[in-house]
Amino acid sequence: MQIPRQAMLLRIFIGEDDRDDGHPLYESIVLKAREMHMAGATVLRGGMGFGHSSRLHTTKILRLSEDLPIVVEIVDGEDKINAFLPVLEAIMSSGLVTLEKVQVLQYGANRN
Repeated sequence: MQIPRQAMLLRIFIGEDDRDDGHPLYESIVLKAREMHMAGATVLRGGMGFGHSSRLHTTKILRLSEDLPIVVEIVDGEDKINAFLPVLEAIMSSGLVTLEKVQVLQYGANRN
């Protein structure tokens, strides 16, 4: 699979407790991206954060939160990212979605 040098980064900010049909939302996002043959997706779990409600979510022992911040990042060509946005909109009820242009310097293994 190839990825264009000039690509897009789709970044999705959600909570660990967010669900899609009973499954973790982040899992649904990654699986749907894979079904659509996107270049790749990464899920990052945050140790602390807050969103629209300003409620603090943290791993600190005195304020243990089960709804930690999750960031899903997907990099691919603009056409593939744009095709994925309606799928994402259909399964998300809250969260933050951002897009930015990126330059891909390497994808996959170097072949010497």
